[in-house]
Order: sequence, then structure tokens, then C-alpha cells
Amino acid sequence: MTTKENYNRWLNSNRIDAQTKEQLLKMSQAEIDDAFFKNVEFGTAGMRGVLGPGTNRLNDFTVKKATVAFGKYLLEKFNNAKEAGVVISHDNRHMSREFTLLSAKVLNDLGIKTYIFDSLRPTPELSFAVRYLKACGGIMITASHNPKQYNGYKVYDETGCQLVPDKIERLLEIIAELPNELDVEYKVEEKRGENVLLDNKVDDEYVRLVESIAINRDLDKSNFKIVFTPNHGTSYVNSMRIFKDLGYRIYPVLSQVDPDPDFSGTLSPNPEDPRAFIEPIKLAKEIDADLIVMTDPDGDRVGLGYKAKDGTYQTLTGNQSAALLMDYIFAQKKEKGTLSKDGVMYTTIVTSSIGKEIASYYGVKTEEFLTGFKFIGNRIDYYEKRGGGPKFEFGYEESYGCLIAPFARDKDGCQAILMYYEMALYYYLRGLRLDEAMDNLYQRFGYHQDITYSMEFFGSEGQAKMDHLMDTMHNNPFITINGLKVVAVDDNEKQQHIDANGKVTPIDLPKANVVKLFLEDGSLVTVRPSGTEPKVKFYVGTKLKDKPKDNSFPEALYKSLKETLHL
Repeated sequence: MTTKENYNRWLNSNRIDAQTKEQLLKMSQAEIDDAFFKNVEFGTAGMRGVLGPGTNRLNDFTVKKATVAFGKYLLEKFNNAKEAGVVISHDNRHMSREFTLLSAKVLNDLGIKTYIFDSLRPTPELSFAVRYLKACGGIMITASHNPKQYNGYKVYDETGCQLVPDKIERLLEIIAELPNELDVEYKVEEKRGENVLLDNKVDDEYVRLVESIAINRDLDKSNFKIVFTPNHGTSYVNSMRIFKDLGYRIYPVLSQVDPDPDFSGTLSPNPEDPRAFIEPIKLAKEIDADLIVMTDPDGDRVGLGYKAKDGTYQTLTGNQSAALLMDYIFAQKKEKGTLSKDGVMYTTIVTSSIGKEIASYYGVKTEEFLTGFKFIGNRIDYYEKRGGGPKFEFGYEESYGCLIAPFARDKDGCQAILMYYEMALYYYLRGLRLDEAMDNLYQRFGYHQDITYSMEFFGSEGQAKMDHLMDTMHNNPFITINGLKVVAVDDNEKQQHIDANGKVTPIDLPKANVVKLFLEDGSLVTVRPSGTEPKVKFYVGTKLKDKPKDNSFPEALYKSLKETLHL
């Protein structure tokens, strides 16, 4: 259907209430275009979109259709789906609880048992709960770190991992076979599924397992102050419990601890956004804190700030913080004799190359995947079932997410903050601030600079521009960027590595709309559309011999690429 046809279908439907129709009538043409030009889609992290009426929006109708499809998928895949059930959790956002209850009702109508929490819980605990309860699937209602107008819908398999492409393909087929979101109907089973309200046993076991990953539990914490914020999200209760149990001195940003869907205490809930650190740094200065740690609203990503050697407060990127943490964990495990001789570290194709160098230094293998932590979780399960494979030691991606112990199969903010605390304290007790520890790491492995840039595109016109941009990258990638020639290309859509002479080598990764450019000086530029927002991301990475004064070199590469592509 066209945008106009979709809009009129909603406007004239007897399923749309008068208040929503009034809202539809007040929409501008640009708003109508963005809300109705396509159906909201499953991307790298599930289905995510702006809240409101429309086919390209998160609302009761689109969530209902997705849940009907997921229920049918599970009934088709598992003989015991009704008894095994589905775990559902949610974050602090507008409509999150309502979507949770709606999803539970739909699944119960289909005869499937559901488990829900009494209130919001973090994404990694949902992943753990699916495994703990031996459920056949999970749903997490969250838009992660997106702005307040968004919400989202993630689906998990029986291993607690988000559905990878070969699993979600059948789900997408079922969605396509269903009527449009306003006309979806289903037969209510005579024996409806039970909706079980979970008690605190899941929380208790999850917290116990998180606390068990500590390596140096008995470090002197008496003079080390930590500022913590959950950004109004899901991690506050569990995290504060963990900190208290392990004796850390925690100072929460009180204006950001309530689960406020409007995020009124912060300018941004995204750890990648410097504005997210304004209030935490303000508190850190007041109490002379040593470390700042924040999670995003659904508790799977972690941002890290610290008091530097010169007394100022600085932040680390996701590439930097995870590399520093990996080095600490591997070094401590090696010292204690607990680092596996057949260990593996999992990362993604857009993550800094410093991770591979650190892993190699400690004798740990590296496997790279497409963007999306589901590929890491799926690989853990693959070796677990196969047996005899390498032992998981660490997994991370550049977007501020990592996993230390695989009792969850998604990136885990509670695990990460605990180990970031321990790592920072360990260096503090040895007279090192994190900028000094990071510089020591760079001196050992070279000065890796990795910067992510984004460009937004809205509505059907924006989608067309995104498509044209990616077509250009796929069809004419051998260009010159800032005076540097592209000498090889990874085209993941074609699943090919192509060198400057035209030699083609297959890439053993699923198809994806991603292009990586290898420049003659060793720099890398990767381009991909975001799977969660209407934007294209540009990942620029380089390695320098000497410490750079600023980010001028990757910025020059990005600027040159934009000029070349006429953006």
C-alpha cells in the first residue's frame, strides 16, 4: 500500500478510537509520510520505532501483530511451547508495561504460558530468566538508549539469545502471512495460557551470579568513591544491591534513579552522548569521586567516566573501556591460572582492532561477527552444544556493551559495571588513574583511534537517500578518501572480500547491508544503516605510532568520505 492508502485505512477504520483519529488529522504531511510509508521492521536489535499511530510506529496494533506472529512461530517450532512458556520484561518507557501486558494476553489467548515481573527489569536479566525458567522464548519491551519518543520489542530464543537471521527468517515469513496490523485476528484457545507473576527467586539468582564474577573481591574500597546512574532505567535496584553486598561506596545521581519515561533528569539516556554525563560529572565534582558509571535505560550498555591524573573528569568510548577491561580480566586470570589455554574472545566487524591484539597477546583467539550481540550469544550456544570448542572468555562490541560470564546471552550492564569498578579500583590502589592505564595500554598495542559518526534520514525521502548511499558503497567502493586509496573492500551483502586487482574471496558471515573499506595506510572505514534508527553509521578506525593530540585524522577521513559521496 502507498503512504496515503495506509493513512486513510487508519483514519477510516472502526478499530481506531476518536482520540487517535483526531491525532491523525493533526499530523503534518512529513509526519504522515514518516508514520505510514512502511511497516516497522525487525532490525539488528528487534523492532524499534517512535510511539504513536501508524504502520511505522510502535503501538498496540503493531505490537499485537508481532506477538501473534511470535506465538505462532513458537507453537510451530516447539511441541511444548504452551507449557514451557515465554518470559516478558520491560524498561521504563511510555507504554512499556502496557505492551508487556498486551503481549502476555495475546500469548495466553494462544494457550501459551507467560512469566512477567512485577515491574521493570534489565534486558540481561530477561535473557537470564529465559534460561533459568527453561522457557521457549522471551520478549523485552525496550528502546534501549534511544530518545524518549521511542519504544521497542526484542524477541529471544530458548537459549536467552536474540533471534539470529536463520531463526528470525521464519518469524518474518509468519508476519508477512498475517493480515495488516488493524485486521489481525486469532482464535482464542479454550484452555488459555497462565500468566505467572515472578517472585524474587530470579532476581536473587541473577544477582548471585553477577557477584560471582568478581576476581579481586577483597580490594580496599574505603577511599574509592563511585558515582552511578541508571539513567531512569532498569538497572538501579539490582546494581545497588550488588554494590552494597560487595562493599563499594556508591553515590547515585538521585535525580536520575526514578523510572521516569520522560527522562526528565538527563538530556540524554545514551552513554554515547556526552550530555548523558553532565549530571554525573556535576555530582562527581561535588564529592570528589574517582569513577562514574552509567547504564542505559534497559541496563545492557555501560558508559564510563573517571577522574583523570590532572584532576579533570573524562570519559572513555565503548572501544576504550571494553579494551581496558578485557586486558585487566585476562591479566588477572593469567596471574591466577584461570585463563583458558583454549579461550576465545568474541567481537564485531565494526569494533576496534585493539581488542584482537590484546586477546592475541594473552593467547586468546578472536572471532568476529556482524553488528548485534545476538551473534555472540548464538556462538556461545553453538560451542556449548557442540562440546569441545574454545572457552568463552569475553565478548564485546563498540557500542558500550560487553559480557563477562555467559549465564546471560546478551550484553550485561550489571556484570560490566561490577568489573569496571573492580578494574578502576585495582589501578587506583596502584597509583594509576584510568587515563594513565589507558595510555599504558596504547603504549603496548599502539594508539588505536576509533570514532563512530552518524547521519540521520527521515521518511520515505530519507529512506531513498539511504538506499542510494548504500548502493553507491556496494557498486563503486574503490574510491580515494582524504588522499588515501581504498585497497580492498568487504561487501557483506555480496559476502565477498575484493582486493584492488579484483580478486574475490568469500566472506563467511550472513548477508548484511555493510561495506568495509581498507585504506592504503591501514585505516578502516565501515558503513552500515542503523538497525534501530533512521540513520547511517560510519565507523572510522586507524592505528598511530604516536599519541594523537585530537581526533582530527578520523574526522578528516569522515569529512572526505561525505564529500566524495556528495552527502
